[in-house]
Amino acid sequence: MAGAPARYLVFFQYFGTRYSGVMETNSDQALVGVQNYLEKAAEQLKASAPIRFHISSRTDRGVHALANAAHLDIQRAPGRAPFTGPQLLHGLNHFLRPEPIRILSAQRVSSTFHARFCALSRTYVYRLLLGCAHRSQIPVFEQDLCWAPPGGPLDIPAMRAAAQLLLGTHDFSTFRSPRPEAAAQSPVRTLQLLQLQPGHGLLGQHHLHRGLEFWEVKVKSKSFLYRQVRRMVGALVAVGQGRLAPAQLQRLLELRDPRALPPHATAPPEGLFLHSVEYSPADLAPPSAPAEEELCGLSRKEFIT
Repeated sequence: MAGAPARYLVFFQYFGTRYSGVMETNSDQALVGVQNYLEKAAEQLKASAPIRFHISSRTDRGVHALANAAHLDIQRAPGRAPFTGPQLLHGLNHFLRPEPIRILSAQRVSSTFHARFCALSRTYVYRLLLGCAHRSQIPVFEQDLCWAPPGGPLDIPAMRAAAQLLLGTHDFSTFRSPRPEAAAQSPVRTLQLLQLQPGHGLLGQHHLHRGLEFWEVKVKSKSFLYRQVRRMVGALVAVGQGRLAPAQLQRLLELRDPRALPPHATAPPEGLFLHSVEYSPADLAPPSAPAEEELCGLSRKEFIT
């Protein structure tokens, strides 16, 4: 008789330009999701049941991940021991080649662990490149990995002042996607971190690119609304360009209307990276047989209610 499946947490990264997003899509599309490739690779592990990846954080087409997370259950044939973390990591990476998707780590977790609901926070980084008069001036190794806003230098102090207005708990309706389906979520979110800091080019500053400056917008919250980060970055860039004053950004926030922010104010996807997903060490403890089944620190009954 087969035992219970083993649950694993994996962290993985990907170059988002090649995919329709992280979530699974129909396989007949020109671009499919990262999840399609993860589950295709998992098929080669010859498990007793299909393997599904339950992904922590959704990213759109063109958005990259330095470390997204997912959990998966693997049922092996009777008499076969569960995979170790290193075995799963190397097996998945072998079958993912040559896609720009890599498993960073894999570990056993409790059967009640959930990659999405157990996450304490998600951190995103948005990379800005200043000093380009035209897109053709973006270094070739930075193509699709940053946004070069037009119009010259940005007023960094003004952007930092505006960022302070968004910190804390607010109704972020203005910064969610105007799509009707996005309205189903509660618009209240708490930004734990929103900072603008100097960044670096991927290969350092070549002497031909010394006039270029990299900046990073780093933002952290337990969760985000759909398109929230890109719309906030677009608004901050508008402040830096002098098209929007910090006080106007405050008024936009208070309007709580996604139509108040012009469509062109959304930053493009290529500069956005999911930097990290954080979990409690208690939730990452090796699987055991607790007296009462719990999910992310809550009993099953508490979680369902």
